[in-house]
Amino acid sequence: MNYTNEIREFIVSSFLFGDRASLQDDTSLLDSGIVDSTGILELITFLEDTYKLKIEPEETIPDNLDSINKVVRFLSERQAKVA
Repeated sequence: MNYTNEIREFIVSSFLFGDRASLQDDTSLLDSGIVDSTGILELITFLEDTYKLKIEPEETIPDNLDSINKVVRFLSERQAKVA
């Protein structure tokens, strides 16, 4: 599954209002100011709804959610556990 494009599209449309230029796969969403704590909650809701999973509170850490690359790695690891 190609998580990267789906996640990028969500972030660009929800937080960057179509401005793709400022977002790279390794851009820190928090440090760059793309999302704040409310934005992280929106991202979590998107991930749970789109990929039919439950993200536990202890999983809501920057290592899992702070860039497109980190989100893709997190989702891949989660899906591998389910499979």
